[in-house]
Amino acid sequence: MKVLVVGASGLIGSAICARLHERGMEVMRVIRPGSASGTNGIGEAVEIDLARAVRPEDWMPHLSGVAAVVNCAGTLQDGPGEDTSAVHLRGPSALFQACEQKGVSRVIHFSAMGVEKEQPSSFSRTKFEGDKALMARDLDWVILRPSVVLGPGAFGASALFRGLAALPVLPLMPNTGMLQVVRLEEVVRTVEILLGPNAPARLVLEVAGPEALSFQDVVSAYRRWLGWGAARAVKVPPAVAAVLYKLSDLAGALGWRPPTRSTAQKEIVRGAVGDIRPWVEVTGIQPSALSEALARTPVSVQERWFAKLYLLKPVIFGVLSLFWISTGVVSLTIGYDIGVDLMLRTGAGSLAGPSVVAGAIADIVIGVAIAFRRTSRIGLYGAVGLSLFYAIAGTILLPELWSEPLGPLMKIWPIIVLHLAALAIIEER
Repeated sequence: MKVLVVGASGLIGSAICARLHERGMEVMRVIRPGSASGTNGIGEAVEIDLARAVRPEDWMPHLSGVAAVVNCAGTLQDGPGEDTSAVHLRGPSALFQACEQKGVSRVIHFSAMGVEKEQPSSFSRTKFEGDKALMARDLDWVILRPSVVLGPGAFGASALFRGLAALPVLPLMPNTGMLQVVRLEEVVRTVEILLGPNAPARLVLEVAGPEALSFQDVVSAYRRWLGWGAARAVKVPPAVAAVLYKLSDLAGALGWRPPTRSTAQKEIVRGAVGDIRPWVEVTGIQPSALSEALARTPVSVQERWFAKLYLLKPVIFGVLSLFWISTGVVSLTIGYDIGVDLMLRTGAGSLAGPSVVAGAIADIVIGVAIAFRRTSRIGLYGAVGLSLFYAIAGTILLPELWSEPLGPLMKIWPIIVLHLAALAIIEER
């Protein structure tokens, strides 16, 4: 059996690909252009931009020999390279039409819990419109509406809960609804069952855990699992929470994908709880409580490392970006005369001023490059290279800088190490 999995590099999609491959099925993985494949070595991978694949003929060549389609594609919020309407509606609608024309009748489609009740954001609105587009087709469709999905893969909500669990003080955002978090393995098992030859069709299933938990309950469960004592909870004032969401939106505008953008603020108010009885009846799956599921999973030092680094990552990238930009700005303004005097000490002569300006511009360019996700890696390598250049040039032209009280050349080395650490944690998934 050949299965086309759309969104194969995501948390759910990559796990589904691995399970289907393990069961001896042939998998074709659809991933976004330039993304990590997520499940290297499993089946064939094809890069498709859902924002461009909006005609049935864009999908036809990839449906040859395909017996079923699983659509796991999703994106939280509109931004650079992110289009909720394209990912949730236009691209999938073309895929569903192509399946109908090609005779690929079995389609399993991932939506989100509660989208049929209210749509406070473009995320839930386009998810619901995608659901309706599939229901209108003459296909053996199944729509899965999971709650928050948690699993071994650490990005999105899985990463956020781990990161918050590492904090000695837990910040509680205002107006957060209850969550029936569901384990990734149970979601994957659901897809495996629904791909069976006698599986039911044309139904909508809410997929969730057996208990309604508060945000604090979920984080506390992860903290106990990681082996740390209870953290003191502090309610974040609404004004402060609004600033944090805006900062996350700014990061989104720069190409990063934090799970705490304003869409999350709108969606989390209604929570993610539903009726799991039809899902249990259809699949026979008895979902596990979060604490029980975590207890069955050994915790490793890698998990603790990740949890402690997760919320440090935006701080590291923010500090490095601001460090280089501010260094350049200072060199062009209040520090310009000091910089010129320093260059004159090297014997630069008439080139002293232009050298200060050139160095300042280089610093600002590197800082801006680090800030944008698409160019961040280049910026970090540029920062390491420029730092080494400063160290070598300073050693040759002004070796006494090594012995000055503030250690201007000595400080280059920890700066380089921090850039190397940033390069090590730059990948988001």
